[in-house]
Amino acid sequence: MGEHVDDRIETVRVRRAPKFSVFLLLGAAVGVVVAMILTFAFDGTQDVSPNTGLVYSQGQVFGFLLLTCIPVGLAIAAVVALLLDRRSRAHTRTALVDHESVHVDDTDAP
Repeated sequence: MGEHVDDRIETVRVRRAPKFSVFLLLGAAVGVVVAMILTFAFDGTQDVSPNTGLVYSQGQVFGFLLLTCIPVGLAIAAVVALLLDRRSRAHTRTALVDHESVHVDDTDAP
């Protein structure tokens, strides 16, 4: 069995980039918390809606607010992540790395 080692020095660019999934999850969570705060801070569920003539329960109000607050939280978090990503591109640095590849030739195997 033969073994071939390919070893070379390469120049790479290194930067710290934000993880977009973490920002989006955090934005959605903030949207849920804001919807909860708005639902319980302004108790208007006993009043009849002037637009529909119906009385909505607290759960329905919370659901309606979720439909607005989660996308807004996602959008704000995405903008923040994009701004941080753009800022991280300005702070890239170069580094030298040792790239080693080992290739095993198994044509001699029984």
